[in-house]
Amino acid sequence: MASTHFLCSNHLYTCSNARNHHTFSFKKINLSSSSSSYRPHGSSSSSSPKKTQLQRTQFVKAMSFDSRSGKKQVEIVYDPDERLNRLADEVDKNAGLSRLTLFSPCKINVFLRITSKREDGFHDLASLFHVISLGDKIKFSLSPSNKDRLSTNVPGVPLDDRNLIIKALNLYRKKTGSDKFFWIHLDKKVPTGAGLGGGSSNAATALWAANQFSGCLATEKELQEWSSEIGSDVPFFFSHGAAYCTGRGEVVEDIPPPIPFDIPMVLIKPQEACPTAEVYKRLQLDQTSKIDPSTLLDKISRNGISQDVCVNDLEPPAFEVLPSLKRLKQRVKAASRGLYDAVFMSGSGSTIVGVGAPDPPQFLYDDDEYKDVFLSEASFITRAANQWYTEPISTSDEKDETGCGP
Repeated sequence: MASTHFLCSNHLYTCSNARNHHTFSFKKINLSSSSSSYRPHGSSSSSSPKKTQLQRTQFVKAMSFDSRSGKKQVEIVYDPDERLNRLADEVDKNAGLSRLTLFSPCKINVFLRITSKREDGFHDLASLFHVISLGDKIKFSLSPSNKDRLSTNVPGVPLDDRNLIIKALNLYRKKTGSDKFFWIHLDKKVPTGAGLGGGSSNAATALWAANQFSGCLATEKELQEWSSEIGSDVPFFFSHGAAYCTGRGEVVEDIPPPIPFDIPMVLIKPQEACPTAEVYKRLQLDQTSKIDPSTLLDKISRNGISQDVCVNDLEPPAFEVLPSLKRLKQRVKAASRGLYDAVFMSGSGSTIVGVGAPDPPQFLYDDDEYKDVFLSEASFITRAANQWYTEPISTSDEKDETGCGP
């Protein structure tokens, strides 16, 4: 009876085979640590400082010979470490999320035209929305209970279903049938009542997070459509970061970023807020700008930001509600001496934006009237497809998976 021989590490193994006459020779090949090596699931890839010898990786080379002709027929190189690495990656992929930390950025309105009043009591607008680098961080963890629990680092923020984060999670469960509940901690940096859409961004971020925990049951388009039930500004955050928004703000048209990301800005928000409802109540349509919003968008796309294109029809009524805000804008413009390309109010207020430089005017530090003003530098940002927004810093305390693949 013919036999097949397996040679492995200088040992000979024989098995009977009535038809085939092959010898398999196995050779061990050692490679230096610069090659791939197996790292146990959850372990660090760095070697221990106590070890003086290089870590070595073992490959197995298998060759098949016909015992009659002596000719080599098959040659296989097998790397057991690579196989184990693939298994570890598969475990990671299938384990599912239990915790997730996401950046929740705010936005500014580079221009904001109010074009008409609707029959439902809202106003039609046309605006260039753009995400900026100032934002909150939201930590999500799966809860074993059937109730969401929200905490935050600032007082006065509602923690029940009045909060847009809880509204968003309730909406997601309603739309998808998901049974997942969460512990959420909101690390808030965006001031409230600022016209920066901080709450709307939190809601959009919560919808995105819930979708990740549920294996992306919904498409981004569905999340965007559902989010209009929470608030008019929420759908914008499902754009890629720069969008021309119309209707109540919920009609979102993604556009190529019209403004370079390296243009800095400063955000200046006094303690006083501008109640949005009161601002709209004082709005007089016959006194708004008459310039075509598409003309503004075209000018910004071609020539960048300048004072004449940063039109905000809500500034006059907001300045009526908060006269000190008008004085703040005037002082910022006067003190800058051309330092900023434009100075304008974002949204319905009360944040004044200076685009073109990151530094606030000196009077904000010297005048006791502004000792409690909120100041922050910022820049324009966008997000990649199938990913959520990331904080634009070189080093991050936490690195989280923030998206599902296509």
